[in-house]
Amino acid sequence: MAVSSATSLPAATANASTPSASATAAAANGLSGLGEGDFLKLLVTQLQNQDPLNPVDETTFTQQLTQFSTLDAVTKMNTSLTDMLLLQGQTQGSSLIGKTITYTVGNPPQAQHGSVSSVSLQNGSVQLMVNGNAVGLSEVQSVGG
Repeated sequence: MAVSSATSLPAATANASTPSASATAAAANGLSGLGEGDFLKLLVTQLQNQDPLNPVDETTFTQQLTQFSTLDAVTKMNTSLTDMLLLQGQTQGSSLIGKTITYTVGNPPQAQHGSVSSVSLQNGSVQLMVNGNAVGLSEVQSVGG
């Protein structure tokens, strides 16, 4: 079986692949749960429905594979960076345990003081426990001894 004939896609299929590019972009934006298995199913469908009398150059197929590989790598890197930022926030929060902080609460914002007693993770954000209240790291204005 010649690889070039299996990887050639007709113009009609290339146009039909536009939704896959949109779906890939949607997956990058977190709008869809498309994964590697979905991509492979779509690719097999494209190959099964190709018109052997009207092939497209092989670069279209290669571009689709490259786009999917790039999307997969970016998604993994984004997950790693998110985890790293969360760990950094936990480290910053734990370094504040026992220290007095000034933080803002309410609307309009009012400054309050208190000693940080513990650090927790709630809904993906680091929360400092101060006087029985959860305070986000972004609300901290100053740190004292």
